[in-house]
Amino acid sequence: QVQLVESGGGLVQPGGSLRLSCAASGTAFSTYDMAWYRQAPGKQRELVARIYSSSATNSADSVKGRFTISRDNVKNTVYLQMNSLKPDDTAVYYCHAQRIRDNALNTYWGQGIQVTVSS
Repeated sequence: QVQLVESGGGLVQPGGSLRLSCAASGTAFSTYDMAWYRQAPGKQRELVARIYSSSATNSADSVKGRFTISRDNVKNTVYLQMNSLKPDDTAVYYCHAQRIRDNALNTYWGQGIQVTVSS
């Protein structure tokens, strides 16, 4: 079982920066692929960025060059550094953990954290 707790959200002006953190409890954090998703009002949840257990990453085209995902396997934490924020980035951001073990998919979500980009 993995519990995920997000922090670092809030209100920021356009062009500003925020860093989201997701602290994971439980064991074997390093074996999980971690990701950030977001959901804006009236829209479907979408993948923002993923970092694999290998530390390879990928991200949505809409955030490339602005957002960076990273992980610290000692602190059991995944981060999302968000720069040059735009009003369209306003959403609830969710942390996600996933791995396949013994042919079973283990997947966990955080409770979500609000990010609002507005002047």
